[in-house]
Amino acid sequence: MWDYSEKVMDHYRNPRNVGKIDDADAVGVAGSLTCGDQLKIYLKIKDGIVTDAKFQTFGCGSAVASSSILTEMIIGKPIDEVRKITNKDIADELGGLPPEKMHCSVMGYEALEDALKGYIDKDELDEAMDELHGKPEHQDKIVCTCFGVTENQIWEALKINGLKTVEEVTNYTKAGGACGKCKGLIQDIIDTYYHKEKKEEEEKSTLSPAQKILKINSIIEKQISPELQKDGGDITLTDIDGDKVYVRLRGRCSGCKNSNLTIKSFVETTLREAIDKNIEVIEVN
Repeated sequence: MWDYSEKVMDHYRNPRNVGKIDDADAVGVAGSLTCGDQLKIYLKIKDGIVTDAKFQTFGCGSAVASSSILTEMIIGKPIDEVRKITNKDIADELGGLPPEKMHCSVMGYEALEDALKGYIDKDELDEAMDELHGKPEHQDKIVCTCFGVTENQIWEALKINGLKTVEEVTNYTKAGGACGKCKGLIQDIIDTYYHKEKKEEEEKSTLSPAQKILKINSIIEKQISPELQKDGGDITLTDIDGDKVYVRLRGRCSGCKNSNLTIKSFVETTLREAIDKNIEVIEVN
């Protein structure tokens, strides 16, 4: 018998925000009824803020609880903040889930991502999401035909949750949980992911101070600035002192109430992932 937290039981017995929004601005779907679990999430968005969220799900108690807590986590939050929510955040908010039920939190994350992708596509920002999450180019390759799990979904689960074994991947995504024929492919993905991660870390550690400065400037100019410009904003690098990177936000980003979120969740995260996890980005006027 699995051990569930009181919060999981509460949201299972008294789910919040159940239903649909007929005039939703964004709708996302994850899972499949043929596989036993499916979630559909509806969002109302105004001025970049999620003003309402509802869900319909077919699945176990953990799926209901994960969907319910997710709607509470996103209502009233700006899109930039909602976009950063992962399945780990959902599980943590519930006080944890048994390993065998972590795929329920993953389903919530995937439904939310699907909804936001549909909404962001309207503003031609879908490429920004791909770059932000570091998705591989082979997004649509099906690995587990039994549950329809793609290579990208496994890649995301590895990145977000630090999974190391095929069994852990199965717990989080269901891949390999039926016929098991894809377990060899899953192991290959795990090996490839950690080889790539190790190689990137080795490359980062060999950068000289001058190379580090040039790379920071290049990433800001070629990756970060173009994304901010899509929303009428911009960014300028003003100084670099060791691991401290000083920047000035411009355009619509300047003075924005979410400027600190932009600095920490987008600019700093992008530079840390690409160059050095110790980088601290500081906004100057």
